[in-house]
Amino acid sequence: MNYKIFHPSKDVNCEIELPGSKSISNRVLIIRALSKKKFKIDNLSNSDDTNALKINLKKSENIVDIGASGTTFRFLTAYLACKEGVDCVITGSDRIQKRPIDQLVNTLNDLGADISYVKKNNFAPLRIRGKKINGGDATINGNISSQFISSLILIAPSLKCGLNLIIKKEIVSKPYIDMTLSLLNYFGVKYEWKKNIISIKPQNYIAKDISVESDWSSAAFWLQIAYLSKNCKIKLKKLNENSIQGDKEVLNIFKRLNIKSELKNNILTITKNNTKHKFPKKINLINTPDLYQSIKCCLFSQNIECKISGLNTLNKKETNRIKSVDKELQNLITNKKIKTYNDHRMAMSFSPMSLKYGEIEILNGDVVTKSYPKFWEDMKKAGFIITSLNQVTT
Repeated sequence: MNYKIFHPSKDVNCEIELPGSKSISNRVLIIRALSKKKFKIDNLSNSDDTNALKINLKKSENIVDIGASGTTFRFLTAYLACKEGVDCVITGSDRIQKRPIDQLVNTLNDLGADISYVKKNNFAPLRIRGKKINGGDATINGNISSQFISSLILIAPSLKCGLNLIIKKEIVSKPYIDMTLSLLNYFGVKYEWKKNIISIKPQNYIAKDISVESDWSSAAFWLQIAYLSKNCKIKLKKLNENSIQGDKEVLNIFKRLNIKSELKNNILTITKNNTKHKFPKKINLINTPDLYQSIKCCLFSQNIECKISGLNTLNKKETNRIKSVDKELQNLITNKKIKTYNDHRMAMSFSPMSLKYGEIEILNGDVVTKSYPKFWEDMKKAGFIITSLNQVTT
């Protein structure tokens, strides 16, 4: 579905309940699957990615198709590899089959797994024959994807010899590894992280009920709306002040854009200071690359020049996010029809630009369900007029 978007007043006043974090949700689902006892999960994300993982954890089929979810693919690859009796092929969308997986596969095989490539070396689909994995010492590069490291950490307690993971090169998205380790700690698993080595001995997860934090990555789009609005008072509910999510850093970044935020009783209140502001000429997003699209759009709207570094993983996301953002920012000026490239963050970061550029059209806007299924509904609560169109163009 394509959507036309317009905001008549550019004044935004609303209260929004953000979705549960899919990053936390997906990790907790893997932990529950590996736990000897089940436990209750409140505020679980209802995103496509989390639903894909939830469904496929319950299935026992020869073909496992996870669609477009990279996190689900990586987490399931490690999980299925150590599940005795499994013999399956795991695959996904065309884009998934173009995203390299060899770093994870090589490390798992070094630990004793039995994974092979079905079509093209280093890419999905994968043939997995699940078995009891010995574990032990392994090496992986940290500059490709933090999800590879997290998927190994999650299964580490169940390995016969545990895991000593040596991480080479600079780590990207380190807060997501910290998140994984925080969840291990919550569920009673002890670990050590000294210099570049993460060590986890064989042990059992301790079942505990958990309430998933709401998603700080989704909050970024509302801070972007605040920045692009004329005036605003936006309240975002269920955000944790002591969050384990690295994307909470978005508050500090938007503070430099004169966006004031106050977090009290798990409610974030966002207001705007319309005085002039000075943004840094350089910022590094190596720990928070998912914030790139929102920040880039904001800077473009005010012709602010800033060199953004730490983006070396963005060419391997749902789309090449650097090239796609640059191209659609130009389309914003010419035809105001924004392609999303099957990337949920493209749809959500360009929609607020209607506050600055007037009515725009988002093509294939339903892609937001990958992480934020109620995004369009929440946009209407904020006063945006959204018209659904029948034509779908990717």
